[in-house]
Amino acid sequence: MRQRSDLFEGESETFEGSIVIKGRVHRFGDDVNTDDIISARYLNTTDPKELGSRCLEILDKDFAKKAAAGDIVVAGKNFGCGSSREHAPVALKGCGVGLVIAESFSRIFYRNAINIGLPIIEVAQAQELKAGDEVEVDLVKGTVRDITQGKTYQAQPFADFICRIIDAGGLVNWAKSGIL
Repeated sequence: MRQRSDLFEGESETFEGSIVIKGRVHRFGDDVNTDDIISARYLNTTDPKELGSRCLEILDKDFAKKAAAGDIVVAGKNFGCGSSREHAPVALKGCGVGLVIAESFSRIFYRNAINIGLPIIEVAQAQELKAGDEVEVDLVKGTVRDITQGKTYQAQPFADFICRIIDAGGLVNWAKSGIL
């Protein structure tokens, strides 16, 4: 489950809240592309819940039924490659995914995810996180704690401005709140 900060000091240079996400791991491999995340045949809607109901069905036909709110998708290299469609991170968020951890992300997916407020984090040791593990991630500190295995990994923490965007629920919400 994601804990959101309600402390925001708009004049402060430093993000002073916390963004901690805790959930169960669902594993995928390398090169998960945007069509794997949400098939092009479903792009006739922008409704997050409807997209979420078809999320990752190409790779796991029951993923949307198995995923619980706050669960964590873990993948290998180049997650989100392919087209630049925003539907892919929207589908993940609409399915209830609280966070995506990967060894690396395609740059456009990374930007789209941040823009819609879907937390993502690159972890070099992502392959060590196993399906079903309970994991807690602190995006401000960059710590990834596998509670099941008793291991902790260090990732690059988000910059303060990205923490503010994620905490606000995405770029549009951040802009609307007048924190720019």
